[in-house]
Amino acid sequence: MKKGLLGVTVFLLVVLAVGAYLTLFTVHQTQQALVLQFGEPKRVITKPGLNWKIPFIQNVDFFDKRILDLDTSPQEVIAADQKRLVVDSFARFKIVDPLLFFQAVRDERIARSRLGTSLDASLRRVLGASSFQAVVRDERSGLMQQITEQVNAEAASFGIQIVDVRIKRADLPEANSQAIYRRMQTERQREAAEIRAQGEEQSRRIRANADRQVTVIKAEATRDAEKLRGQGDAQRNAIFADAFGRDADFFGFYRSMQAYEAGLKANDTRLLLSPNTEFFRYFNDPTGNSANQKPAQ
Repeated sequence: MKKGLLGVTVFLLVVLAVGAYLTLFTVHQTQQALVLQFGEPKRVITKPGLNWKIPFIQNVDFFDKRILDLDTSPQEVIAADQKRLVVDSFARFKIVDPLLFFQAVRDERIARSRLGTSLDASLRRVLGASSFQAVVRDERSGLMQQITEQVNAEAASFGIQIVDVRIKRADLPEANSQAIYRRMQTERQREAAEIRAQGEEQSRRIRANADRQVTVIKAEATRDAEKLRGQGDAQRNAIFADAFGRDADFFGFYRSMQAYEAGLKANDTRLLLSPNTEFFRYFNDPTGNSANQKPAQ
């Protein structure tokens, strides 16, 4: 009797557990759920917690409540100034209406495909109407806001809200980049050559000015030296004249001694002169009288 009662109890517990497993389900905080009955939506659940469904008749689809990423492939865009750009962008979105999302796109794979197409088209429209400079520097944030609004207008019909659109990279194509690099290199080389030419011109101007100043300084120094030399010679001659005027014999003797010292140096000096010449008069007579001079009467 007791064994039969225990078996019935276990059976009932198993039935209740299976029934609970088939009836109850949990919605997590990061999820939202849609209860379907034979494929038709019956109830939307957006709050986390324990919920129920009819077994074998109803099933549940779960959708992510968090912000999701949409990464697109790089594409080439022609800006308004006819410059080509390779744009790599991404978007962030979230599912705000599970029922509309289910009715429009069913799952995330289809939603990502349709959002990617919409994002690419919006990028071409907005960036194609802007200049290269506006895209890469001046108006980038404003352009991203325009793209977000345009994609949001289309995504609303999917039960999706676009949170943000950003450009990861906006560069010129490889061929254009190489051409621009070569042009920049040529421009820098031209500027370098111009700067070198200007430096050479300034160098020559400074060198010429320095040479002119050297010539002027030398000329002025030579002039001053000649002037001083002339003044010295004048003073010397004045001294000699004064000495000659005071004692003509001593002056003649002194000058002769200087001539002997200068002419008879120990450097193999040879003179072919007569002993009676005026040059040797102090050798013949200490008084300096010439040997040929007749004594006074």
